[in-house]
Amino acid sequence: MSDRLTIGQLYPTAKIHPSTVSKQRDKQNESTTSFDQLLQKNLLKFSNHAVKRLEQRGIEIQGDQLARINSAVDKAAAKGSKESLILMKDMALIVNVANRTVVTAMDGKSMQDNVFTKIDSAVVIS
Repeated sequence: MSDRLTIGQLYPTAKIHPSTVSKQRDKQNESTTSFDQLLQKNLLKFSNHAVKRLEQRGIEIQGDQLARINSAVDKAAAKGSKESLILMKDMALIVNVANRTVVTAMDGKSMQDNVFTKIDSAVVIS
């Protein structure tokens, strides 16, 4: 006589409840959302006002400059800054550090004889 084996005996099957599957999907969605939120949190944004000022004043920001500005915002955030003035060669930017948003921009000519208010820090970039 031969003993018969069923698949369940060789490979025990576990019953999976549908709510377990949906919980696993929720965890995956949370991790994806967290990554997206982290990515958005670290991107530098420009307000409509800042974009208009950049266009009006003929200021162009190159990729390497953008990377240095991002680094300056990181430094300001590390010090607990909320609104920071970022000075870079012939350009000044006011940045809301918490939102990582450039609020306004000025060229060297616009900076002369100007008073910067409502800032709590300044970062000078060479």
